[in-house]
Amino acid sequence: MDDINLHYRFLNWRRRIREIREVRAVRYQERYKRMLKNGDTLSYQGNSDEVGCYVAPRPLSKGNCYFEVTIMDTGVRGTIAVGLVPQYYKLDHQPGWLPHSIAYHADDGKLYNGNPVGQQFGPKCNRGDRIGCGIYADTFDAGLVTVFFTKNGKEVGTVVVPVARDGFFPAIGMHSLGEEVRLDLQAEWGSEEEDSVMMVDSHEDEWARLYDVKVSGTLLEYVGKGKSIMDVGLAQARQPLTTRSHYFEVEIVDAGEKCYIALGLARRDYPKNRHPGWSRGSVAYHADDGKIFHGSGVGDQFGPRCFEGDIMGCGIMFPRDYMLDFEDEIEDWDAADVRPKQGRVENLLYLNDEDEEEEDDPEQEIEGRKVMVFFTRNGKIIGRREVVVPDGGFYPTIGMLSSGEKVKVDLHPLSG
Repeated sequence: MDDINLHYRFLNWRRRIREIREVRAVRYQERYKRMLKNGDTLSYQGNSDEVGCYVAPRPLSKGNCYFEVTIMDTGVRGTIAVGLVPQYYKLDHQPGWLPHSIAYHADDGKLYNGNPVGQQFGPKCNRGDRIGCGIYADTFDAGLVTVFFTKNGKEVGTVVVPVARDGFFPAIGMHSLGEEVRLDLQAEWGSEEEDSVMMVDSHEDEWARLYDVKVSGTLLEYVGKGKSIMDVGLAQARQPLTTRSHYFEVEIVDAGEKCYIALGLARRDYPKNRHPGWSRGSVAYHADDGKIFHGSGVGDQFGPRCFEGDIMGCGIMFPRDYMLDFEDEIEDWDAADVRPKQGRVENLLYLNDEDEEEEDDPEQEIEGRKVMVFFTRNGKIIGRREVVVPDGGFYPTIGMLSSGEKVKVDLHPLSG
């Protein structure tokens, strides 16, 4: 009898072990709806009427407290959400909409914390941007946990929320055709010291404004759609040219599809969706046609076209006794108050937009001191143009407009 009881106890033990394994297998199974998962890439597969949602198989923990999502394509509306949800979150709702969930939404920069009405939280995110989400491990056992979000490696903000019973699971939501992201569940969030080193090495702090342009060291890469003149990618330096730093250069690493690369100088509040040279307060040399554009969408023949491997340069020939009023204060410039203006384009390469405003007139430059701006190609001056320095100075500005364009920038090849 004892042998029979022992046999049944052994069978029961084996059955319980099997059930536990089955529960764990279900527990650690990723869940997604209206999405296609191909390796680490997630793409929306709905009809834009219903939400698609992905929930990771494991919650964040002290040993794995951070993940990142890179936006590969914003699709029609860019309604991409990144956040944390309970294990069995409803997959037809965006993360952050339902209780016990929280998410940062790319299309409006808002934070949704268990409510379909969001609160302003951070900047909007576009194609090429990295959105990160994590928890601070030292707050994990206190009943409350601090959740933080990042954009391109920099912290956007934090929020304190109650710890979910089963933990917080990484989640991604999408809601329009064409949306696609790359997921990294093993991403690491470094210390402040490591972050500061990374920022110095990335040269990102040299740029005050970046629109549809990704920075990697001295390399700028266009990440916009490149489908119309409104898709210009713009990079504007944090500091203007001065008598101490009066020249900069760009090497075309990849000409992309059309080599719509422009290099020049622009006012501080230059519109983000305009090539340098197209609007008032700017002048630029365009690689694709060799023309110079000076506050107008119609360019003048100026120099040779530029191709992959060519080095384009731009500088100012300041008079010997020239002194800028702002030159001693440039360290304190802040680009947060930039308010771009719209304008009409009449570039022969592109069609006009009927909704745009009247074309800027280069003759309507505000009165100011005139300087001679010069452009170079592979170390040789190809031409000059006399222009008026706008209030606040001329900022090195680079524009790109077709897929695959990449340039390497040296903002300080010369000084003195």
